[in-house]
Amino acid sequence: MSLPAVILVGGLGTRLRPLTDRTRKDMLPLVDRPQLAYTFEHLRRYGVTRAIVSCGYLPTQIQEHFGDRYGDLRLEYRVEEEPLGTGGAIRFAAEGIDEPFFALNGDSLRETDLDTLVAFHRERGGRATILLTPVEDPSRYGLVRVHGDGRVLSFLEKPRPEEIDTNLINAGLYVLEPDVLELIPPDRPVSIEREVFPQLVEEGAVHGVALAGYWLDIGTPDAYLQAHRDVLERNFVSDVGGRLGSDYTLVAPGAETSPDARLVPPVFVGPRARICAGARIGSLAVIGAGAVIGEGASVESSVIGAGARIGAGTVVTGSIVGERAEIGAECEVRGLSVVGPGARVGDRNMLDHAMRVAADVTIAAGAVSFS
Repeated sequence: MSLPAVILVGGLGTRLRPLTDRTRKDMLPLVDRPQLAYTFEHLRRYGVTRAIVSCGYLPTQIQEHFGDRYGDLRLEYRVEEEPLGTGGAIRFAAEGIDEPFFALNGDSLRETDLDTLVAFHRERGGRATILLTPVEDPSRYGLVRVHGDGRVLSFLEKPRPEEIDTNLINAGLYVLEPDVLELIPPDRPVSIEREVFPQLVEEGAVHGVALAGYWLDIGTPDAYLQAHRDVLERNFVSDVGGRLGSDYTLVAPGAETSPDARLVPPVFVGPRARICAGARIGSLAVIGAGAVIGEGASVESSVIGAGARIGAGTVVTGSIVGERAEIGAECEVRGLSVVGPGARVGDRNMLDHAMRVAADVTIAAGAVSFS
């Protein structure tokens, strides 16, 4: 029998501004659907039929988009009047659950075998099990030290180089027994990582396990682009990846692509998008629904949001253009630049060095350049 899931969605996404000025972080599009949809799909693949979404910031964006179901996954919502922290949010959302359950952060992208995770939890007989993931740079994260049998020995936040003796971090996915909720004080912010798990460590009742799979914290523009690349390259299982086919190219119904345009896989062109003559799309490019790519323009390793317009002869490389933004003719947008939704960038501008253009801002023709 599958477990119910509690999904924590913070949603502020300050490091992704201006993309998140009006859209929750977990509702930002990832290829052709909100990022949160990938979490729902992951749970569905392992038979989860009930998910409780705990949210505060702009909760109606999730509710209005997904409603009460995502396929056979039934969705319920708990809206925090004030932020409760990870532990407080779990207690708030899990009220009434009397069986083991998943608790997970909804603003990360992950794929792992949940059946194996549950089996490990039951074999160890603890009160909590943490999914762990190895990272290349452990200094950026809080580390989790584990015994050979999987018991968590300690947590180490922001380690100094000489303290690093593991590369395993908390992947933000747990299996919890319902009695863990009794350790969480009601009606105040509580961190499960800093206040609850240390208590369980003292009891020897929390375990950790690193399983094969995929994990990415989509917290920065670079990570946001990486998530798109990983979907297009099928580096983890996703519904979108399954539709790309053997040529790693997906042109949605209703899109118009000139015979003189070139698509370099992997590439995705959304519905009602228009690719004009001489344009080059890809590799690793996503063109959102209704976007227009002008004559002779080039888009590579970039994301163009829904309804955006890219002018003739403009080159976009390794950057993000938000929904309904407009980039004029003969521009260059490169170097992890981010153009906010609704912004207007005039002709012959050069955006580089991770420049960020705020939502709805207008930049005059020829106003920006980099030597």
